[in-house]
Amino acid sequence: MAEVVVRPLARSDDRSDFGCGDIELDRFFQRYAGQNQFRHHIGNTYVAVDGARILGFVTVSPGEITGATVFEHTRKRLPDYPLPILRVSRLAVDHRAQRRGIGKLLLRFAFRLALELRDRFGCVGVVVDAKVTAIPFYTTLGFRPLEAMQGALGDRPEPLPMFLAIRRIIAALE
Repeated sequence: MAEVVVRPLARSDDRSDFGCGDIELDRFFQRYAGQNQFRHHIGNTYVAVDGARILGFVTVSPGEITGATVFEHTRKRLPDYPLPILRVSRLAVDHRAQRRGIGKLLLRFAFRLALELRDRFGCVGVVVDAKVTAIPFYTTLGFRPLEAMQGALGDRPEPLPMFLAIRRIIAALE
């Protein structure tokens, strides 16, 4: 087995065999990740690969939050105008590679991107749109729920926006 490497998604990557067990994440990765990255430029996807096999992916984009949406303790430290963040909009691991630390590897990669963003343009933290089943994973890593406007998605459970401050990201990487 080769070393697992995280790199940008390439147009030539074969995504057809990827399956994480969540049909929406599989569909996004197989059909829309490339369009979003190469045609629409609305998010970049990075893949964890072992040789040519894709083990998982994370899709990120810049975004913003206001100090009013974060929890009380952090709210006091931030101004109440739009603040730059890195948004992890999707993260998934192929079912054959789950429980091997690939999700944490991809998230650490996103943390390093957040630090680059902080140094180049500004970034106060990372926001994830956590699916209900992933909330415990993100909670154990220190993410906390944001106060968000509630909307209706019909019969689908809403993702929970969760935030991790840049100072906690630095601590996590050390």
